[in-house]
Amino acid sequence: MDRFFVEKPWGRTDVPASFAPPEGQRIGEIWYQTEAATELPLLVKYIFTSERLSIQVHPNDAQAQASGLMRGKQEGWYILDCEPDARLGIGFTRPIGEDELVMRAQDGSLEEVIDWKPIRPGDFYFIPAGTVHAIGAGVTLVEVQQNADVTYRLYDYGRPRELHLDAGRAVSRLAPYEEALIQAPIGCEAELVENDALPFWLKLSRYEAGEPIGVARGNRNWFIPLQGLGVIDGADWAPGDCWLVGPESEIVAAEAGSALIAGEY
Repeated sequence: MDRFFVEKPWGRTDVPASFAPPEGQRIGEIWYQTEAATELPLLVKYIFTSERLSIQVHPNDAQAQASGLMRGKQEGWYILDCEPDARLGIGFTRPIGEDELVMRAQDGSLEEVIDWKPIRPGDFYFIPAGTVHAIGAGVTLVEVQQNADVTYRLYDYGRPRELHLDAGRAVSRLAPYEEALIQAPIGCEAELVENDALPFWLKLSRYEAGEPIGVARGNRNWFIPLQGLGVIDGADWAPGDCWLVGPESEIVAAEAGSALIAGEY
C-alpha cells in the first residue's frame, strides 16, 4: 500500500528513518492507502505525537449513516513506543452529564475529568464508537480504524480549530471506559480484537526465520510488519510497510523474531 505523510502541529521531526520521512517536516501521521482508498473498510496509520491531541469522539455506524456518511469509526491503538510519563485519555473518571460535558469543553476543564491512563510499549486499547478519547504527548502507536473521516472535536487546548459540541455530545458515552487493556509486547502472540460483534479482527503474531506466515481470514487482509524482515509474493517486506493481501498470498519471515499485526474486516 502507498505511504502518505501527514504534517501536524503536534507531530515530530524524529520519525524513524525506516519510514523515509520528508526531511524537516513535523510528521504526525503516516497513512497507508491504495488508489481506491475510499472503498477500503479499514485504514492503518502510524501516529507520532509531541503534544496532546484534541479530546474527541466518533459516531457508530448507525449514527454516521443517519448523517449521510458511509460508516462510523471504531479504532484500536497498539503502543510501539512512549515516553515514561505518556498517557492516553480514554473515557471519564466518573459519569458526567451532557450539560457538564459542554460546560467543561467551553471553560477548558474537560481534560480534568478525562481518565488519563499510563501506558507502555505493547499496550493495546480498543476504542469503541462513542468513547471520548485523546492521545497524549510522547507516543508512537499503530492505529487500525474503520475508514471514515468523521471526528467530533470536543476540546483542543486553546488551538484555533472548530469544535463540534452539539454533534459530539449526541454520540458520546459519558461514563468510564469499560474495555480491558491488552498487554501484548512484541514477541508474544495475542488476539487484539476478536469479538464477532466488532467491525474488524486484529492479531499480533511472532515468527521464526523461514516460517510461512498465514494472515488471511477473508478476501481483504491487512499485514502490518513491526519487527524483522521477510518476503511477500516475491517482494521484500520490512517494518514501516503495510500490505493488503488475499488468501492466496505467500508470506515468509526471513528473520527470527519477526512480528506483525494482521487485520481483517
